[in-house]
Amino acid sequence: MLPPVKKDRVISQLPRCFSPNAALHTKDGFHPQVKAVCQFQRTATVSFNIAKVIVVGDVAVGKTCLISRFCRGAFDKNYKATIGVDFEMERFEVLGVPFSLQLWDTAGQERFKCIASTYYRGAQAIIVVFDLSSASSLTHARQWLEDAMKENDPSSVLLFLVGTKKDLSSPDQLSQVEQEAIRLSEEIKAEYWAVSAKSGDGVREFFFRVASLTFEANVLSELEKSGSRHVGDIIRITDNTDAHRRRKRTPQCC
Repeated sequence: MLPPVKKDRVISQLPRCFSPNAALHTKDGFHPQVKAVCQFQRTATVSFNIAKVIVVGDVAVGKTCLISRFCRGAFDKNYKATIGVDFEMERFEVLGVPFSLQLWDTAGQERFKCIASTYYRGAQAIIVVFDLSSASSLTHARQWLEDAMKENDPSSVLLFLVGTKKDLSSPDQLSQVEQEAIRLSEEIKAEYWAVSAKSGDGVREFFFRVASLTFEANVLSELEKSGSRHVGDIIRITDNTDAHRRRKRTPQCC
């Protein structure tokens, strides 16, 4: 039995973006069709209730600390480097519908790159992490994204560019790096965030934004697949798929 959703994981409206200059969406709320589907029947759908999110970036940029801060509310400065891939499942409630993020924490070390890349396929979102105090890690962000996109359809993946260790940067240094980061995010069509896993600054807000946007994208994608303009059809198609297949396999009498 799945554990209940934490009360502070309930999302009733689209969380604000970090910067309108580098946002995937600047609208104030969820798409009207998404709200309509959730209002029609909140718990019957299953096909868009989970999303795979992969987290990539150079070694020691703070990928594991970022995930740990959100999942456990803790910061461990003595953590061990990820070997291959680690996995976390985090549950939310978006517009009254249960929704989960599979967070795949991939290794940044070159020797584990081949292992990690086997887990890239099928992602609904890619989080490219760099260190705000390391210019080279931002330069490498593009290559990490290219590697991850080899296994995914560019038209169906949401991209996020996240600068970590915000607490280590002076205001002037942060401003300079962010200008470069926002330029890159606009180029690669990613949403930019600056966070600190140590202090927790921006971490919760970031993952709520990821959950909300991937949920919305999954619902809209399912509606498009159904080829229907009616809110109720997506529920019926999702629920009756197995029954439809059984009827199709039933031999017809001559």
